[in-house]
Amino acid sequence: MKRVVVGLSGGVDSSVAAYLLQQQGYEVIGLFMKNWHDDSVTISNECPWLEDSNDAMLVAEKLGIPFQVVDLSEEYKERIVNYMFKEYERGRTPNPDVLCNREIKFDVFMKIALDLGADYVATGHYCRRGVLQDQNHQNIYQLKAGIDTNKDQSYFLCQLSQEQLSKALFPIGELTKPEVREIAKELDLVTAEKKDSQGLCFIGKVRLPEFLQQKLQPREGVIVQVAKDYEDYQKEIPQFSNKLEELAFYSQKHEYTLASGKVVAKHQGAHYFTKGQRKGLAVGGTKEPLFVIETDVKENVIYTGEGKNHPGLYRKVLFVSNQELHWIRKDLSLTIGDIMEVQARIRYRQPLEKATLYQTEKGMYVEFENSQSAIQEGQFVAWHLDDELLGSGVIA
Repeated sequence: MKRVVVGLSGGVDSSVAAYLLQQQGYEVIGLFMKNWHDDSVTISNECPWLEDSNDAMLVAEKLGIPFQVVDLSEEYKERIVNYMFKEYERGRTPNPDVLCNREIKFDVFMKIALDLGADYVATGHYCRRGVLQDQNHQNIYQLKAGIDTNKDQSYFLCQLSQEQLSKALFPIGELTKPEVREIAKELDLVTAEKKDSQGLCFIGKVRLPEFLQQKLQPREGVIVQVAKDYEDYQKEIPQFSNKLEELAFYSQKHEYTLASGKVVAKHQGAHYFTKGQRKGLAVGGTKEPLFVIETDVKENVIYTGEGKNHPGLYRKVLFVSNQELHWIRKDLSLTIGDIMEVQARIRYRQPLEKATLYQTEKGMYVEFENSQSAIQEGQFVAWHLDDELLGSGVIA
């Protein structure tokens, strides 16, 4: 009998995942990951770990499976939290959930599971794993979107490797969320009606400024409002001698100085803000809300634009350096000069958009058919062919 360790999070999805594996004849063990000790920065009653571990234990009891709590808070702090601080300090916006899956659930946690004699690790992600065979009859693992398009979570797993996927199971990937809840209700599981957790992976909702202030000190600076018809957007577009020159030009982020607009307010640290952000600016008196269109952490200035259609929010080309390029399907990876038409997204829950990949000597350009709002350095872009996620990379 094959043994599976399920990451029981205390939510309905992983609870039903454990049950389905039981039904499929696996020997199932439930493990809860404790990744955080500091409750001072979490918003109360939002995903408190104690309640979650309790619920996970009750589910394990109900299903009659062994259960234990593993404390991964040191590894989480080292690999996820410290990385977050460094990225925000640089004026970039990391995605801790993508990293948590690559570094914690399918690395540290997976090693613990394999030490327990597990053949697989399972989670409650809405995605599917496919298996193909190459010419040498070796398995090639696919990461596919979940059947429930409204809940598809393949984006969060966009950094997994072939080795990690070979040991991963996603039992609820063929189900919709209502179907999962229905199963939990029929089993009378304590998690059946529990609302989905939000916020940082296994921490919960945090007050980001307070969270970041643990390491990044407040620093007063100014908020500049940039006019929609700012001359920067009227600048002459150069004549391009080739496609790569054009891609390089359009992948550059918008550059601003204090002379680009008028000072409208003050803030407590540019590193607490991210492109596309609207809340927390506390600036009134405009017809439409102000959005962050750029941050300059060196000069400690936040540049904003009025309205969500402000041209400063939009770009259609982004760049991923070779060091940050990751192909799940290495057999489909591009070589220099190669081009591939795909569908891509730059954030979870964003509809997939038509895009073209261009592999160059130093990295890969992703050119979207339509301009994208708030392309943020540090976030992950992921690309698909049909329902399969092929690869991803950190936006430079």
